[in-house]
Order: sequence, then structure tokens, then C-alpha cells
Amino acid sequence: MQILDGKIVAQAVKEALKQKTDLLQKEGKKTPHLAAVLIGTNGASETYVASKVKTCAEIGYMSTLIRFEASISEEELLKKIDELNNDTSVDGILVQLPLPKHISEEKVINAIAVEKDVDGFHPSNIGKMVQGQPSYIPATPYGILLLLQHYNIETKGKHAVVIGRSNIVGRPMSILLSQNSSTGNCTVTLCHSHTRNLKELCLQADIIVAALGKPEFLTADMVKEGAVVIDVGITRVEDSTKKKGYAIKGDVHFETVAPKCSFITPVPGGVGAMTIAALMENTFLAAAHHR
Repeated sequence: MQILDGKIVAQAVKEALKQKTDLLQKEGKKTPHLAAVLIGTNGASETYVASKVKTCAEIGYMSTLIRFEASISEEELLKKIDELNNDTSVDGILVQLPLPKHISEEKVINAIAVEKDVDGFHPSNIGKMVQGQPSYIPATPYGILLLLQHYNIETKGKHAVVIGRSNIVGRPMSILLSQNSSTGNCTVTLCHSHTRNLKELCLQADIIVAALGKPEFLTADMVKEGAVVIDVGITRVEDSTKKKGYAIKGDVHFETVAPKCSFITPVPGGVGAMTIAALMENTFLAAAHHR
């Protein structure tokens, strides 16, 4: 069993981007600029955005963090997004999800200019991705692809089972793994809450991507020997033995599943680190397009 170390791979991605950004500075060219919009005081969102801003600084990107109270109106948020769309100094825009219930996630995603949609959620980018055209790939699936590439994991002809059908991870991941590419050519089964024979399907899988948001859902009796397991889940579970009062759990029961795997991602330190690295890749690409 080998750990797919997202921290190591993410660091390699960031170092490569830093070299390219340093070169832009030496040539007197504009460096990438990411604008992040954070609404409310959700603990997890605060952590994610802080990490993204910190990573921008490490690489040499400019970053702008825009905060709003949870009570902000949908109209006011859309107005700010429009301002960022028209700000030529900004290359990439991300609005941290989830949003307050009174704000339409769909409207917000659709409002971000396609060329600045570095999260890769806009329908135009998703549509291009489905057709295999150049686009901004959603950051978490893109990060998983970078991880698979780094460890030279063979995907061609493999049976991949993706658990979870969200527009952010599950659906795009299933499409990317099935595409005719170096990290594709899988036969993909997309599973969800209405899948009746989930255990049987998982036992057939060479690659399992667990992205359903249920702590330790995937157990050893659902995984065949030698499988590659990608754990996308990251949930705070109450734990009085921990200093913070909670533990971070993935969707995979790591202790029992890991011994059966050829490769597995840890939580934390796996896919989460790669998501931010992929976001930085998309931001650099957006800046290049604007130049």
C-alpha cells in the first residue's frame, strides 16, 4: 500500500507555478490575480479561503479577499461579481461555497465571467469539459487528475466507481475518467443514494472515488485487494479527545481499507491540498489568456 500524498504533489505544483510567476515578474509582466469572495463566518469556509490566500502569497500571485455578512442580499452580491468581471486587474474569481440559503448558488455561478471562472463551475466550462474542449476543470477533479499523473497510476481500461454525483466533484470526475486521455479511458460507474447494489459495484472497482460527504462510509468489505482509493470527503466529527473538539474524517474508513489498497489518499493531506493546487493552475491559465 502506498499513500498518495497530496501535500507533496501540491508542493511540486506550487513550486513550478512560482518559477513561472517569478519569470513574469522579471520580465515586468503582470502576475496572476485571484479575487475570493467569502460570505458569512462558516468555519470550514474561513479555513479554505485563508489557505487559498496564503497559497497565492507563496507562489507570488496577487490576491484580494472580499468579505460580506451572511445577510448580504443576492442583488448586492451579483453586483460585486459584475464589478470583478469588469475589473481588468482580476484574472480569476471564486465565490466560496456554500452560500446562505437566500442566495441562489446557480445565479452566482452563472454570473461569474466564463474566462474568470477558475473554480470551473460555470455551465460553459462544464460543457466544454464534457466535449473534451479546453476549459477550466473543476478544481477538485482536476487536483485528483494531477495526483494520478504524478504517481503514474494506470487508468486505461480500468473500472472506476465514483460514489457521489455532485456537480462539483462526482459528475465531472466520472466524465474525466471516461475521456480519451492519459488519465482517462476508464469504464465508469457513477453511484448515488439510489444505487441498489453499491457494495457489489465497489468490489468490482479497480479505482474508487468516494465523494459523498459521509464520514467513513466506505469500509473494507466494499473494497477489493489492490484497488486505488481516492477519498474526497472531509467532515468535522465531534471528538472530545481532540484539542479542537472535533476530528477530520474522510468518506473512507482509512484504518481498515488502507491495507487492501495499492494506493490510497489520506484525510487530511490528500485531495484537499490538490484542490488548492489545481485552483492555482487554473488561475495561472486565466492570467495567461488575459495577457
